[in-house]
Amino acid sequence: MCYFSTEELPVFVMASLWDDLDSLVNTPSSFSAKTGDRGTIKPKADFDAGDDAVALRKAIEGIGTTEKTLIDILTHRSSAQRQQICEAYQEATGRTLLEDIEGDTGGDFEALLVALITPPAVYDCHEVMRAMKGVGTKDNVLIEIFASRSPEQIRALNDVYLEETEKKLTLDLKGEISGDFSKALLLLAQGSRDESTTVDNEKAKEDAKTLYDAGEKKWGTDESKFVDVLCQRSIPQLRQTLVEYKNISGKTLQQSIEGEMSGELEELLVAIVKCVKSVPAYFAERLYQSMKGGGTDESTLNRIMVSRSEIDLLDIRAEFKKLYEYSLHSAIESDVGGSHGDCVKAICGGED
Repeated sequence: MCYFSTEELPVFVMASLWDDLDSLVNTPSSFSAKTGDRGTIKPKADFDAGDDAVALRKAIEGIGTTEKTLIDILTHRSSAQRQQICEAYQEATGRTLLEDIEGDTGGDFEALLVALITPPAVYDCHEVMRAMKGVGTKDNVLIEIFASRSPEQIRALNDVYLEETEKKLTLDLKGEISGDFSKALLLLAQGSRDESTTVDNEKAKEDAKTLYDAGEKKWGTDESKFVDVLCQRSIPQLRQTLVEYKNISGKTLQQSIEGEMSGELEELLVAIVKCVKSVPAYFAERLYQSMKGGGTDESTLNRIMVSRSEIDLLDIRAEFKKLYEYSLHSAIESDVGGSHGDCVKAICGGED
C-alpha cells in the first residue's frame, strides 16, 4: 500500500486545518477527562470479570501464550472493567495479571497490554516518569501529555506521582527542564488552568493585543506573555483569543509562534494552540508522525491509542482520514505487524 511520504504530503491540507478559525468558537472540544461515546472501546454489556480472568489465565498458562485471547478480551472491555479483571485474576491465581503478562509476552506487544491494564492516571504518570528517566528528558512526551490533558487529568497524574514517589512532580520536573519552556510546562503540570466555560470577549481582545505587542509588533519576543496566556486561560477563552488575534495580526497565533520562537518552547506553545483548536486533529498528526518514514515510534503509537481509546479515538480516526486521505486502520496495518499490530488495530476499532 502506498502512502504519501513527508515530502509528498499535501502541505495545503495541513495549513488549511490549522489556519481555519471560522467554526472554532462554536465547535465542541474534547479537551476533557470524560469518557464518552466518541471512544472506540466501550464497556462490555454482559461483563463477568471472573470469566475473563479464567480465560486470560488459560491463555497465559497454556503451552505458548494465546495472544488472540489476550487481545480479544483486553481491547473489548473498558478501563474500569479491566481493573475488575485484574482483581479477579489476582484472587484466582495469587499472581497479578501484570506480572504474568510481563512474564509471557515481550516487546511492544507487552508494553501495549500493560498500558491497557493500567488505570489512565497511573499510565500517564508512568509515561511522564519514563520521559524524565535516564540521560536527556524526552521533551516531546512531556509536551504531548501536558498540552493535551485536562486540568482534572493532570491533577490525577500528580496524585499518582506523589503516591508512588513521595515527591511532588513539579519539583522533580524543575530539575529536568529550564528557561521559558520550564516555566510553561510547570504551569501546565500544576493542573490549574482556568476551567470556566464562559467567554469574556473583551478579555480575549485584550489578550490578543498583549500577544501581538509581545511578538509580531516588537523587535525580539516577550515569551513570558505567551506563556501566561496560553498556559492559564480556559479553553473556550483561548479559542476566542485565537480568533481575535487573527483579526488584529492577519496571521494565526500558531504562525506567529512558529515565526518568533524556536526549540522546545515553540513546540509546546504550538501543541497547546493545536489542542485548543482540535485535540483529535492534534493526535491524528502525532499518530501520522509516529508511523511515517523508515521506523515506527511504537511508544507514541501505544500511548495515544490507549489514552484516547475511550475519549475521542473515533474523532481522531475521522481527522486522520481527512488529513491524510487514507484511514488510520490502514496506516496501522501497513506499518505495524504481528500481535502488536493486531492489538493496535483492535483498539482502533475499524476501517473508515
